Amino acid sequence: MSNRRAFIAATAALAVAFSTSQALAQKKYDTGASDTEIKIGQTVPFSGPYSVYANIGKTQAAYMKMINDRGGINGRKINLIQYDDAYSPPKTVEQVRKLVEGDEVLLTFQIIGTAANAAVQKYLNSKKIPQLFAATGASRFSEPKEFPWTMGYNPNYFTEGRIYGQYILKEHPNAKIGVLYQNDDLGKDYVNGLKAGLGDKAAKMIVTEASYEVSDPTIDSQVLKIKDAGADLFYSASTPKAAAQAIRKIHELDWHPVHILDINASPVSATLKPAGLEASKGVISVNYGKDPADPTWKDDPGLKKYLDFMAKYFPEGDKMNTVNTYGYSTAQLLVHVLKQCGDDLTRENVMKQAASLKDVVLDLGLPGMKINTSPTDYRVNKQLQMMKFNGERWELFGPIMQDAGPAG
Repeated sequence: MSNRRAFIAATAALAVAFSTSQALAQKKYDTGASDTEIKIGQTVPFSGPYSVYANIGKTQAAYMKMINDRGGINGRKINLIQYDDAYSPPKTVEQVRKLVEGDEVLLTFQIIGTAANAAVQKYLNSKKIPQLFAATGASRFSEPKEFPWTMGYNPNYFTEGRIYGQYILKEHPNAKIGVLYQNDDLGKDYVNGLKAGLGDKAAKMIVTEASYEVSDPTIDSQVLKIKDAGADLFYSASTPKAAAQAIRKIHELDWHPVHILDINASPVSATLKPAGLEASKGVISVNYGKDPADPTWKDDPGLKKYLDFMAKYFPEGDKMNTVNTYGYSTAQLLVHVLKQCGDDLTRENVMKQAASLKDVVLDLGLPGMKINTSPTDYRVNKQLQMMKFNGERWELFGPIMQDAGPAG
């Protein structure tokens, strides 16, 4: 081949390669994304009986402002649209429809509560709109086969229950377990997880179960039933109000069982203070994030980032409140996913990236904990560490426990 022919051939090859790379680099957008903006929608209980969770949304909004002040994500500003649903599922449906059909968001993020997420799950999946990092741990939000557009954030209740079962087998193999559970998806997931963790010993070790309704004014009779059955380990699959009542009643009875409490009912302000700090001493639960009130983390770089953020972007917020640390962590993970999307801001790619997280470490995650997801495992937080309340604050103990079994 002459030099001229070789030059022409090489030039043609370069042109083909360049056009191919250009095609690969082409930006892809779905409704809600553009060269300048990414629209995200969420409902938050800014009012109503669970308005304590409003600070989650406020922290997330402040975090997005920080990201925008730093230039956004790959040059695009985050437009976080928030509506109040007052923790009412019918209102959630109304507001989510408005976000999807009116505001035309790319995705929904951190809708708060099991009932609220359940109310819009089928709708969002039918529309193929990501229901990303739903603020609930019910098993139905970790089922990629049935609901491929839904991914929960909170530790899966079934998984958490199974970890408690494993802990009991190791540390209290001869325990007589009495179970108090909320009669809904939350309580039932926790009980089923416990039984899975105990395996073939569950039937022998669990001596009684007592359920309650959210509307019940008191759970005293359930506690008495469990005590009278001879239980020496009290397993509470509950929410703050009932959990606090149980702790207080057990203390009044001068009964001293091993007391395990699920993570949802573990906040000091919502459960342990109302129950009485002295009465709560010795209660056991789990955690996956740093508590800013714990002196263990006073020199921790991740906590310092959080405290600096709160001081600048949410100064009116209580930096010691774990509701705000939760909001910070969820926002940080969303930003990670969107950065990973690059210039392919399609809804399909958002879910693809969320389902392919590899060893992600968050500022406020406990040391050694990493987030990993896959197309067949949507659980974000599968690692937990045991903790015990010392009368003032929670103290972590034992190794990190990881559950690799099925989600429920």
